[in-house]
Amino acid sequence: MSTLIDSKEGAALPEFATPSGENRPATLSGQLGMLEIVFTVLAYNAPLTVFTGMGVMLTLGNGLGAPVTYLIAGALILIFSVGFTAMSKHVPNAGAFYAYITAGIGRPLGLGSALMAMLAYGFMMTGVYLYAGIVYASLVKHLFNAEPLLWWGYSLILLAAVGVFGYLRITFSARVLTLALICEVLIVFVWQIAVAAAKGAAVVSPSWLTPSAVTSGSVGLALLFGVTCFAGFEATAVFREEARDPEVTVPRATYCAILVMAILFSSASYFLICAFGPQTVLERAAADPSQISLNAIGLYLGKAGLEAVNALLCSSVFACLLALHNILSRYIYCLGLDGTFPRTLATVHERHGSPHRASVVVTGLMLLILIGVIKSGFEPFGAFAILTGVGGYCLLLLLILTSLSVLVFFVRDMKGQNLWRTRVAPIVSFFLLSFVGWLATKNMEVLTGNVQVAQALISVVFGTLLIGVLYARYLKRARPEIYRAIGRQVI
Repeated sequence: MSTLIDSKEGAALPEFATPSGENRPATLSGQLGMLEIVFTVLAYNAPLTVFTGMGVMLTLGNGLGAPVTYLIAGALILIFSVGFTAMSKHVPNAGAFYAYITAGIGRPLGLGSALMAMLAYGFMMTGVYLYAGIVYASLVKHLFNAEPLLWWGYSLILLAAVGVFGYLRITFSARVLTLALICEVLIVFVWQIAVAAAKGAAVVSPSWLTPSAVTSGSVGLALLFGVTCFAGFEATAVFREEARDPEVTVPRATYCAILVMAILFSSASYFLICAFGPQTVLERAAADPSQISLNAIGLYLGKAGLEAVNALLCSSVFACLLALHNILSRYIYCLGLDGTFPRTLATVHERHGSPHRASVVVTGLMLLILIGVIKSGFEPFGAFAILTGVGGYCLLLLLILTSLSVLVFFVRDMKGQNLWRTRVAPIVSFFLLSFVGWLATKNMEVLTGNVQVAQALISVVFGTLLIGVLYARYLKRARPEIYRAIGRQVI
C-alpha cells in the first residue's frame, strides 16, 4: 500500500489507515454516470436562479463586461480543476475538501476544514430554504390568487420532500435533478434564440463589447460574483464512490460542469444586454436589478414563457436543496466512516445504497434550524442573502486551501503527473483565488448585505475550523487509531 507523508508529523503513514480492531461499515457504491453528476452539480448552482440575479452583476460589477467576466471566472475555476482532478485519483473517497486538505496539509486542518465546509453548506441550505418558501408562496399566489400558507409552510413541505429523496438511492435523486436542470437550461437557450430572432444579427453583434466596457465599473466585484456562481463544482468529488468509473467520470464531470456553466452564464448575460440594448439595460438594471431578467423573459417569451420560468424557478430551488442535502449527508457519512463522528452515521442502506442515517440527521438539523429562524422573526430574503453570501465566502476559502493542498501534495511526490498539473496550475489557481478571497473580504457588505451579521457568522465559521483542529489534536493523544484514519479511509 502506498504511503503519504503527513505534513504535520513528517512520518510516513498508510494512505488509507484503518483503526485497529474496528470493523468498517459498508461503503457507498453506485452507477452514476458523467451526465448525472454534472446535472447534480448544476442543480446546486441553480443556473436559472443565477440568471434571474444577473441584474446585480450589471449594477455592482463591470456592467457590459459581464459576459467576459463569466468566461474569465470559468477559466479560473478550470485552472483550479486541473490540480483538483489530478489529485482525485489519489484520494478515492467522498470527502472532497476534507480528504484533499487532509492529504495535502495535514489531518488537523483537514478535519477543521470538513467541519467548516459542513457549516458553510448548512448556511447555504438554510438560506435556500428561506428563499424557496418565498418563491413557492409567490407562485401559488400568482396562479390561484390565494395565500393558503405563509412562506415558511412551503419551506417545511420542501424540507419533508428533500428528506425523502435524500433517503433514497442517489440515482433516483439524480434523475429528478436531471429533468429539472434540462428544463431550466432549455428555457434559457430558447429565450436566447427568441432574442436573436427578434433583434436580428445587427443588433446582437458584439460591437458594444469593447475593452473599455470590460474594464468599466468594479472589475474586482464582478470577478468575485462570477467566481461564486461556480461554487459547488467540487461536488463531483463528493459523489466519487457512487460514480460508475470514478477515475474517468469525476474529471470529465468536473470539466463538463464548469464549461456548461461558463457558456450558459456568459451567453445569458450577453443576450440580456442585447435584449434591451447596451444603454437601456444598464438603466433598467439600476432601476430594478431583481426584475430585469424576468422582464426580459416576459418581453420575448410572453406571459406563458414568464409563467414557465416562475414554475421552473421553483423546481430550480428544489433541485438546489436536494443537491445540497446530498452533499452535506455525504460529508457526515465520511466523518462517520473515519470515526470522528459516530460510526452509525456511516451506515449504508441495504436496499437504497444511500447514507440514510446521515441523511436523516441532515433533515433533523435543518428542521430545528428552520424552526429557530421562523420563531426568530427574521426577514427571509435578507437572511437568505446573508447566509448564502457567508456560505459562498467560506467555500471560496476552502478552494484556496485546496489549491495549496494540491500543490503541497504533489511537491512531495509528483506521482507520474506532469509539471502543469502538479505545479503551474495549482500555483496559479492559489494566487488568483487568494486575490478573489481578498476582494470578498474587502467587500463583505456587498457580498452579504449586512457586514455586522456577516462578520459574526464568519467568526462562527472560523471558530468551527479551530474546533476541528483542536478535536484532531485531542484524537491524536486520546484515540490515535482514529486520528490516523482522518481523511484516509479504506474503500
